[in-house]
Amino acid sequence: MENNDTMKANLGNLAQIPARPVGIIGYGVYIPRYRLPGTEVSRIWLGEPSPGPVKEKAVAGLDEDVITMSIEAARNALARAAIDPQMLRAVWVGSESHPYAVKPSGTIVAEAIGAPEHIQAGDFEFACKAGTEAMVAAMGLVGSQMADYALAIGMDTAQAKPGDALEYTAASGGAAFIIGPTENALASIDAHYSFVTDTPDFWRRAEQVYPEHGQRFTGEPAYFHHIISATQNLLDQMGLTAADFKHAIFHQPNTKFPQRVSKELGFTPEQIKVGLLSPVIGNTYAGSGMIGLTAVLDVADPGDRILLTTYGSGAGSDAFVITAKEALPKRRDAAPTTQAYIARRTEIDYATYARMRGKIVMK
Repeated sequence: MENNDTMKANLGNLAQIPARPVGIIGYGVYIPRYRLPGTEVSRIWLGEPSPGPVKEKAVAGLDEDVITMSIEAARNALARAAIDPQMLRAVWVGSESHPYAVKPSGTIVAEAIGAPEHIQAGDFEFACKAGTEAMVAAMGLVGSQMADYALAIGMDTAQAKPGDALEYTAASGGAAFIIGPTENALASIDAHYSFVTDTPDFWRRAEQVYPEHGQRFTGEPAYFHHIISATQNLLDQMGLTAADFKHAIFHQPNTKFPQRVSKELGFTPEQIKVGLLSPVIGNTYAGSGMIGLTAVLDVADPGDRILLTTYGSGAGSDAFVITAKEALPKRRDAAPTTQAYIARRTEIDYATYARMRGKIVMK
């Protein structure tokens, strides 16, 4: 593989490589145990339990929100990183369902995990790629040597209007990544590229309870245009092709979109199999692609090259080239795996889901 200076010279100003090489020091996931089958949604709104776009979705419990789930994922990341939380210099939480309209989630998470008071803390928003926006910021902070360790989280309790198509997939959960110097990393982050436009495919105005989606904008001008543009530009600038990767993860609003985009970019079903989790946990919005990355890191071998491309409505994509390192197999057993969280499930009916997610509003 090319060294850092050579890659920077080749990539110019479009792809981003920090001045100091960085990587993933620790990673953690959290997925709630409750599952709502897609057949329950169709039973209520269509009158029959017909198959939906996903098998089931994860649902946050009555005592769970973005903050509590972020704390769990962060603690798992710290366990794998094997560092004192006092060494963190940033805690950033990306989400589109922060519990407070005015009060950061990041400060609560930072204090709960034992981070110091002399720290950056706050929240990111960019629909489903809010979490990877936080990752890029962490790369910049560590890569500029302003800090040695920064925590980036993508977490959501995704909302959907009752009876809307999104209700089949809008799920809860997410992941946390500690970014630090590459010499201590479980996986190096070799390069990053972002691509954004003003595409109105999904939005929720202030005081509006549920998000809206522009039907005809969702696919071609939104998801596919941004995912393909970000991925292809990064691959071209690094001189890589799909064949150079062992694993690939694409944002998962449903099952069909990531399968189609991977085929158009030249990836095989085998390359995306491990990270394709939407059929069993739904779309966790800010945590979607990040959870896929945790699933891949759970099984990747040292030297495996991984592609991650996320998508956020509004709209934009972040693409990353990541390489697993020798330390990964030694430290990943320090916290529960993604598949362990998926296997830990309690099925619920629509009435229980409506109660848990506050679907019945009485004023």
